Amino acid sequence: MNETNYLHTDRVLIVEGKYDAARLSHLTDAMILLTDGFGIYKDKKRQRLFKELARKNGLILLTDSDAAGFRIRNYITNLVGAQNVAQAYVPAIHGKEKRKPQPGKEGLLGVEGVDDALVLKALRDALGPELEAVPQAVPDGRQITYTDLYEWGLSGTAGSAERKAALLNQLGLPPRLSKKELVEALNRLYSYEQLDAMQEEILQ
Repeated sequence: MNETNYLHTDRVLIVEGKYDAARLSHLTDAMILLTDGFGIYKDKKRQRLFKELARKNGLILLTDSDAAGFRIRNYITNLVGAQNVAQAYVPAIHGKEKRKPQPGKEGLLGVEGVDDALVLKALRDALGPELEAVPQAVPDGRQITYTDLYEWGLSGTAGSAERKAALLNQLGLPPRLSKKELVEALNRLYSYEQLDAMQEEILQ
C-alpha cells in the first residue's frame, strides 16, 4: 500500500468480523475491533469497551451494506451516542467473496470483498476535515508494550492465561481480546504507569 493511500486516524475502527479486520489492517493504522456479527448484542463487556473508546477517541463504523450490517450499525450508534461515531459506508455491490461458496442472503459483497479504493474513500468521506486535524492525545506516560505483558505475567508465562483473565475481568474488558487488541485497548485507556500500579493490586 502506497503511504499516500494509507489512512491515519486516532479513532477506533469497528467492523463485523475477522476477515474485515484482516482486510482493513493494511489500509489504516487505526485500532480495529470486531462486533463478532450480532454477538455484540449480548457481549456486555465489549459494549462497555466500545462506549469508553467512543468517549475517549471516537469510533468509525464500517459494516456491510446489507440489512444485517445496518442493524449492527444502528445498534452501536445508539449504544455509544451518534456524536461519538463517524459513519463509513461501502457501496452495495453484488457479488461474493472468493472464500465463500455462495453469495450472502442479499447477494452483496461484504466489507472484505470491496476494492481498497472504495474502502478508503468510505473512510475518508466519513472523517472529512478531521483527517487534517491533530491526533487526539493518549494517556500521559509511557506506552504499554508486549514486553510489559510478559513482565506482568500476562503473556507467555505459566499461569498467564489466568492472570490475563483476572485483569480483564477487573478492568471490565472483554475476555476474548487478542494480545494485539489488548495492548491497543490498554494504551487507549491507561498509561504504563497507571496500569503498573493497578495490576500489582489486581493480580495479587
